[in-house]
Amino acid sequence: MSARGKARRRALDILFEAELRSEDPLKILAERVERQEPPVNEYTSTIVEGVARHHARIDELITTYAEGWTLDRMPAVDRNLLRGGTYELLWMPDVPEGVVISEWVHLAGELSTDESPQFVNGLLARFKQLKPSLTL
Repeated sequence: MSARGKARRRALDILFEAELRSEDPLKILAERVERQEPPVNEYTSTIVEGVARHHARIDELITTYAEGWTLDRMPAVDRNLLRGGTYELLWMPDVPEGVVISEWVHLAGELSTDESPQFVNGLLARFKQLKPSLTL
């Protein structure tokens, strides 16, 4: 796994843990940075901070375009995969869109249900298509 792939996985872990503990992801991130076991990559911090900063808009987009699914019905890991992927896709223009989608779909395949990779791929691909018209 690439360094950025590991950073994405770590960001997902932090976002998922924060949701399960009903805590601010920035608090969990700060705890991990302080502990440094394992060390927190700068890219991990960028993703977690970006998701926290744009959380309301990201969830609004997911809710709007996830046909037939509410955020509450999605597995928690899928919600956080989509949050991380949506942030990276829409707010990090220096990262190739195809790589973003591929990496988050790969994580879905490793960590979630059999249907999750297709679901994550479909929604992130839709955001890629809509990106020019979305108000961020």
